[in-house]
Amino acid sequence: MTKPLFIGSNIYRGSTYGRLHPLSIPRVPTAIDLCRAMGWLPAAQYRTSPMAKPAALCRFHTRSYVEALQAAEARQSVEDHDRDRHGLGTVSNPVFAEMYRRPATAAGGGLLAAELVAKGGVVFNPGGGTHHGFPDRAAGFCYLNEPVLTILRLLDMGLTRVVYVDIDAHHGDGVEAAFAGSETVRVISVHEARRWPFSGGEEETAGGAAFNLPVPRGFNDDEFHLLLHDVILPAVQAFDPQAIFLQCGADAVTEDPLSRLALSNWSHRAAVSELVGMAPRLIVSGGGGYNPWTVGRLWAGVWAVLNGQEIPDRLTDAAETLQRGLAWTRKAQPSETLLTTLADSPRHGSIRPEVRDLAQRAKARGWS
Repeated sequence: MTKPLFIGSNIYRGSTYGRLHPLSIPRVPTAIDLCRAMGWLPAAQYRTSPMAKPAALCRFHTRSYVEALQAAEARQSVEDHDRDRHGLGTVSNPVFAEMYRRPATAAGGGLLAAELVAKGGVVFNPGGGTHHGFPDRAAGFCYLNEPVLTILRLLDMGLTRVVYVDIDAHHGDGVEAAFAGSETVRVISVHEARRWPFSGGEEETAGGAAFNLPVPRGFNDDEFHLLLHDVILPAVQAFDPQAIFLQCGADAVTEDPLSRLALSNWSHRAAVSELVGMAPRLIVSGGGGYNPWTVGRLWAGVWAVLNGQEIPDRLTDAAETLQRGLAWTRKAQPSETLLTTLADSPRHGSIRPEVRDLAQRAKARGWS
């Protein structure tokens, strides 16, 4: 079997949305460096992401929006009409040095991933997963919608059944809107209820294309296990996909500042482990994740599962040095566990009635 491939780029090194922005932290570089420090990422399995060309971006985004994004990067400022029309230059989607090139590189990584799995295989593109972008507008830190562009490339290559699974703490509204009513793409999203972008209600089915699973605060690993095995995996299997795209945002863990969920990174590894054999093609992306210690650990653990690597009880000395060298403007003091280990133990808890009821209603809807 062909070994999985990891897509990265040096553009993520030193690139930041601004000192006080949630994406001021290093994420993709931390994951890459941890994987290398653990001895899991040889050069033969690493690919450098290209930057998607404007014509490729316009497969989903409007030309006027792509041009406005390029112009904002070139000028390092945004005209008032572009701010109002395209959501650029806002607190969430600020002007920064690589505001076009960085998301275009993430999108290029997704397009490359689609090409690499054309005949089957597994690819990890942690820089992707930007699921809030809309055709003519940036939203939620997402200037371009990499998952949509990647799935569209898979469809253009002749695939007719693709499942998108999103376990980010925030609803993937841009992806759901893009494939509303689709006969070829199915969208499954587990996300915190009553949290930005305040979409993804259980009753919202996107014309039959979507399963939304909004979960309550404190959502734990046992509750995730229930939804994974009772709803997500059966729904995936029922659609018999030719490809699966897993958006593996890292912001649903307890330590993340932008959600109030209580997962460990065990849940993400469990999802990867279960989905990896359910279709001949699997693309895994990153997504959210705003604690520098947890996001790197989570994505490195995802790569370990994809690559068949056993995660040891303790980090190597080189990996521990990397974790101890991270900093955060929030000045949080990480626990020794975050500095010395990679895999969380499952965070068990009771399965609350509202989660059981959600699973039952979702199962009753089903997909045929």
